[in-house]
Amino acid sequence: MRDRLVTQELVRLMEKDVDTYEHSLRVGKLAKSMALMMRLNLAQTRQLVIGCCLHDIGKIYMPDSILKKDTSLTEREWRMMKQHPVLGADILKIHAPEEQAIIDIVEFHHERWNGTGYPYGLSGVDIPAFARICNIIDSFDSMLSDRPYRSGMSLEEAKEELRRHSGTQFDKQYVEVFLQMPGEMLHHSYARREGVNSIVQSST
Repeated sequence: MRDRLVTQELVRLMEKDVDTYEHSLRVGKLAKSMALMMRLNLAQTRQLVIGCCLHDIGKIYMPDSILKKDTSLTEREWRMMKQHPVLGADILKIHAPEEQAIIDIVEFHHERWNGTGYPYGLSGVDIPAFARICNIIDSFDSMLSDRPYRSGMSLEEAKEELRRHSGTQFDKQYVEVFLQMPGEMLHHSYARREGVNSIVQSST
């Protein structure tokens, strides 16, 4: 996948919703650290980092009334929101059909280990490995982030939440790897902002 396409899609996301854009970059930075922990090769690192940066790209097509709502979504709104992984994957299938590993991250990052996720209700190893990793990182960053209706958790509280849902929402083996990440790696992801080019290019 060309860096220009990655940047183009993330710029569209930034124009749609800055909070989702910044969340996506933080998830990409954590993915880079996770790849280092797992000793992934360059090609695998690139796939994981780009996929995590683009995981929410389908939210470009969500109405602002849903994406920026500061109260709980209605059942109908939630059904619409659950389509964002499919919409994001569809974008990439058109523009980068050869990047199946990246498409899988975008399409399946909300699936859960026990089969209660969306959009397809996949479970266990039927969920692509990198999508299982993205689910952990995505959830971790969301836990730390402030919302209009709640304050973000501390790092330790978020770690404990991952442990609590390990083996149900999350793949236990990848949670264990993530929780072994040195504190400085986690803090670095939140200490300074980086543009998408520096995140993606430094992973290749």
